[in-house]
Amino acid sequence: MIRIANGQGFWGDWLDAPVQLVEQGPIDYLILDYLAEVTMSILQKQKQQDPLLGYARDFPPLIHRIAKTLTERNIKVIANAGGVNPIGCAREVKRLAPELAVAVVLGDDILDRLNEFIENGHELRNMDTGEPVTAIRDRVLSANAYIGAFPLAKALATGADVVIAGRSTDTALAVAPMIHRFGWVRQDYNRLASATVAGHIVECGAQATGGNCQVDWQTLPDLANIGYPIVEAEPDGDFTVTKHHGTGGRIGVDVIKEQLLYELGDPKRYITPDCIADFTTIRLRDDGPARVRVCGVRGAPPTGTLKVSISYHYGWKATGTLVYTWPDAAKKARMADAIVRERLRRLDLQFEEIYTELLGADACHGPAAPPNADPPEVQLRIGVRARHKAAVERFTRELSPLVLSGPPGATGFGEGRPQVREVVAYWPALIPRREIVTRVEVVA
Repeated sequence: MIRIANGQGFWGDWLDAPVQLVEQGPIDYLILDYLAEVTMSILQKQKQQDPLLGYARDFPPLIHRIAKTLTERNIKVIANAGGVNPIGCAREVKRLAPELAVAVVLGDDILDRLNEFIENGHELRNMDTGEPVTAIRDRVLSANAYIGAFPLAKALATGADVVIAGRSTDTALAVAPMIHRFGWVRQDYNRLASATVAGHIVECGAQATGGNCQVDWQTLPDLANIGYPIVEAEPDGDFTVTKHHGTGGRIGVDVIKEQLLYELGDPKRYITPDCIADFTTIRLRDDGPARVRVCGVRGAPPTGTLKVSISYHYGWKATGTLVYTWPDAAKKARMADAIVRERLRRLDLQFEEIYTELLGADACHGPAAPPNADPPEVQLRIGVRARHKAAVERFTRELSPLVLSGPPGATGFGEGRPQVREVVAYWPALIPRREIVTRVEVVA
């Protein structure tokens, strides 16, 4: 049995969680999941501005902070913190923690190969719209293929203390240690599927231990010290989800079921680069305090393609807010919204969308919200999106005047004009897996 703990559900998660995991109890592997689709475009921009950047900058200082414990307890780290610059990330880790052996997995970043793929007849059609990638080729910001667990396991086989990847799947981080330690091969579909389920359960960190949980959330103990999830994995693929003793939160079948439904499409075909997992075969049972046993998972061979995550420049947006106070707060906010829209119309500005929310009235639940005829205050939130920046910039000058020229009781305008931000859009596509060749490098 090996213990695999996840201390990061996204870039920006609780900084102390990985430290807690390595210091408060036994684990063999610490996995850290940093990446989301839009994150790759952010990192690509950072790398364009500075070739030394392009990775999750929280990661090297974290490794420096826990390096001594990693060495003393023989804990290995697997992370996709490399973003679009795994080598740069690894070099910074080596600078801060030279005693650790570091390996990187490369090959997922295909931005420089897009023209090659197009010339070879790979249209990289949008999985939602069917359009070929040539429609947005001149606006592409990043392009990465999702790689699976076997390249990460190969990196572990070098003896690395820290393995750094770019755009691996979230589940691959947990699957790789099992492949490495148990000697699984690519045809072990049931075992790989079970490991994939384990990775899916823990990929969002404390969401598997009660965080963001709908079931009895008011009774969850000590969320300020919530424990992050640990998988106790066995060679046959079965596993137990648990957390360190004395930490907050809760692990139970109800909590695990919630996480299993996260980002789930066809439950019989959960597709990864390593296998297809059938979530309808999962069997759960409580196995003692803060322990859930998972078994029975069945799997099938992977598809012949890999998913590609492409981000591209779409346009510009801005969002501004004002707060209106009682009495008639909602009526005041709606009048202010109407004034802004009329002024924008008279300016003949072209927007793809103007979107308004009344926070405190019905922004979250719309018509399903319980009636509240006269709330004590309401936040008016107006956003616009356009292909051209000039229209969006003009919009940002239309909210502040309402303080004196609109309905009474306006406040919350102290931060000034809204900020114009770039809209980065997502383009999912597929590519034959034979086109993606990964490699492992040990960074000295």
